[in-house]
Amino acid sequence: MISRFLPHPVRRLLGVSASLRPSTYQLIDQPGPLAPLLAALGRVDEVSLDTEADNMFHYRVRVCLLQFLIGKDVYLVDALAPIDLKPLWETLARKHLVMHGSDFDLRLLHDRCGFRARSLFDTMLAAQLLGRKRIGLAGLLEEHFGVKLDKDSQKANWSKRPLTPKLLDYAALDVWHLPALRDLLTRDLARLGRLEWLDQQCRAQIEAGTEGFAPAGENDWRIGKSEKLRGRGLGVMHAIWHWREQLAQRLDTPPFKVCSNELLLRIAYAADAEGADDSILEGVNLGKRHPRIFPSLAEAVRAGLARDPRTLPRRPGRDPNHTPLTQAEVERLDRIKADRDRIAADLKIESTLIANRAQLVQIARAPAQLDSFLLPWQAGLLRGIPSLRT
Repeated sequence: MISRFLPHPVRRLLGVSASLRPSTYQLIDQPGPLAPLLAALGRVDEVSLDTEADNMFHYRVRVCLLQFLIGKDVYLVDALAPIDLKPLWETLARKHLVMHGSDFDLRLLHDRCGFRARSLFDTMLAAQLLGRKRIGLAGLLEEHFGVKLDKDSQKANWSKRPLTPKLLDYAALDVWHLPALRDLLTRDLARLGRLEWLDQQCRAQIEAGTEGFAPAGENDWRIGKSEKLRGRGLGVMHAIWHWREQLAQRLDTPPFKVCSNELLLRIAYAADAEGADDSILEGVNLGKRHPRIFPSLAEAVRAGLARDPRTLPRRPGRDPNHTPLTQAEVERLDRIKADRDRIAADLKIESTLIANRAQLVQIARAPAQLDSFLLPWQAGLLRGIPSLRT
């Protein structure tokens, strides 16, 4: 376990008082020092938590670093180190969490670690319910504490070892201000009578986290405007999308770093032209890997051109329970949307926080089932609107 002081240049950059910065943090990258962290968790009911992942650098996203603020102590846990974290997850599952923008973190921790939160205060959700213009952590910390987070560290390769002092300092600051930020947002939510709204949102966030990430499907290759492709363009799209996935997995890199969706679509659209052959790849640039991977791309294009599009996976059939809206339902949808927008404007929050497009369609189709589509606070705002009575 390494105890580290924040360097003086970082303190000067932040321009904050001693009470607004962690003086030390403890890095746990060996099995033994996990015991003090578990002991500290046993003495508290609430923990501030953040994670860092490597979704910009590897094919399969991993949890790389865990940041905890327990009382006044910051612990950084190297999640890639040879440490059995099962006792940590079991203990953490009994604590109340303070997090910011927890949706991805909760899905990742459930998907990779089997973790489910007991209860949560999400400072991003709180900022949204207050109608704040800036809801990102960097914006909120700058607004309330004068802290400027290093944006370069947000995009760093958190799977690279050893982690630099600069990254560790950044990670420690990510959780240090969460309790104070929570207290400020709680005060404003209480003044507006919206604390119950946040509680419902956070409970829903926890439930959504247990769903993890959507599993791979046979129609994932239908990206962007691929629905406009016909004939051989569809075959090529299917072939080169799977080429990219297989290559990205072999190289252990995100698919977008092999080539962009835009390039895949450009090649597929060119393949739709009459008489197209693998010459459609002329001028295609795959960057520094070009000489090594271009031949396999050309092979995938040839396979796609030769494939009968009728053999491709079929689109999912229309759900018989979701037929197109009738004209009367379309008109009701427009009225409900107008009422929702008016209410949101009065509350000074984003209208989609009350109900998104998909939810509005469900309500227009079955107004009497309003409570099954929305959280109680959302349904309460809409229940009395005139458009639901007509």
